[in-house]
Amino acid sequence: MTFSMELSEEHTDLRDWAHGFAADVIRPAAAEWDEREETPWPVLQEAAKIELYNFETLASFWGDETGLSLPIVNEELFWGDGGIGMAIFGTTLAVAGIFSSGTPEQMVEFIPQCYGDAGDVKVAAFCSSEPESGSDVSAMRTRATYDEAKDEWTLNGAKAWATNGGIANIHVVQAVVDSSLGSRGQAAFVVPPNTPGLESTRKIKKMGLRASHTADVFLDDVKVPGSCLLGGKEKLDERLARAREGVKSKGSAAMQTFELSRPTVGSQAIGIARAAYEYALDYAKDRQTFGRPIIDNQSIAFTLADMKTEIDAARMLVWRAAWMGRNGVAFEAGEGSMSKLKAGRVAVWATERAIQILGGAGYSREHPVERMHRDSKIYDIFEGTEQIQQLVIARAISGRHIA
Repeated sequence: MTFSMELSEEHTDLRDWAHGFAADVIRPAAAEWDEREETPWPVLQEAAKIELYNFETLASFWGDETGLSLPIVNEELFWGDGGIGMAIFGTTLAVAGIFSSGTPEQMVEFIPQCYGDAGDVKVAAFCSSEPESGSDVSAMRTRATYDEAKDEWTLNGAKAWATNGGIANIHVVQAVVDSSLGSRGQAAFVVPPNTPGLESTRKIKKMGLRASHTADVFLDDVKVPGSCLLGGKEKLDERLARAREGVKSKGSAAMQTFELSRPTVGSQAIGIARAAYEYALDYAKDRQTFGRPIIDNQSIAFTLADMKTEIDAARMLVWRAAWMGRNGVAFEAGEGSMSKLKAGRVAVWATERAIQILGGAGYSREHPVERMHRDSKIYDIFEGTEQIQQLVIARAISGRHIA
């Protein structure tokens, strides 16, 4: 039996392809779209032209039996820029929601509408968080009621922090169908384009990832046909019946979606951290004080050594979790959460250290490390805060319900 940690030729080709797009298209546009705080539609169109932004390519990444394709591509794109990287990959969370809960027929119908095509690019939004319930999905208040005579669902509620919210062609909305069952009484729905009652009146102005659109979404008597319930009514009724009988489940649809995406999110944080490290390393080699490059100072050199070590360690956790998830290996110690926890911490720390190495120059917008630091902080927060990841890991290793 052989063992190797060397990437395959397919993986290195994929990495180089994504890196080339990041270097040639994303980086030159990064500062402009960060300042504009707008979705970089021209960049999305360029990604669609080379088939980087479509479901067929995403499906090929998902189909990789090693699980490494998605982390590799995300690291390179977010090395280019966090905000534009999220504009490209923000749709993926909605697609993951459809993929994890939907029927084959629903996947065929709705997933292509999430992307559009190179001539008419679209985006999609996954709407789970709410103003009064972020990490606590059991506190969700958005309600879905069913009219059996019409085979129609009516959605009412408010969603917060939705990537692409309001500008999306397809919205995937998490809602409560039986409030007595907590998070097990929830289901996911597709809201098709131009459905009356779905509005977004507030775009959120963010500290970082500013090229990615984030907004609140309001649902006022939004009516969707029964075919928009992901998984279908029969499957939902069976799941609710098991919950009422006290049969254990694998968790809510929202949490299953996050589990699919956690190592990928970690790889995004690593891309940002690596970009900051590489910039600081080059700066330290060129910047001279007292007649020599500052990298010759032990404090600078050791900081860079620690940055490189932490980034590589975080990547190994991400790759392990990605491989485990793809191959059905149980996260018995919360390995998925470990990867996201470590990567988020490393990104925040490494980008802050990069600013420190550059000194006053790092605090200015003349250098990208300040933007990288702003972009990194969200990785301690979204898709499960740092503390939620710790809770998942603690429960897994202790076997106890730690509150």
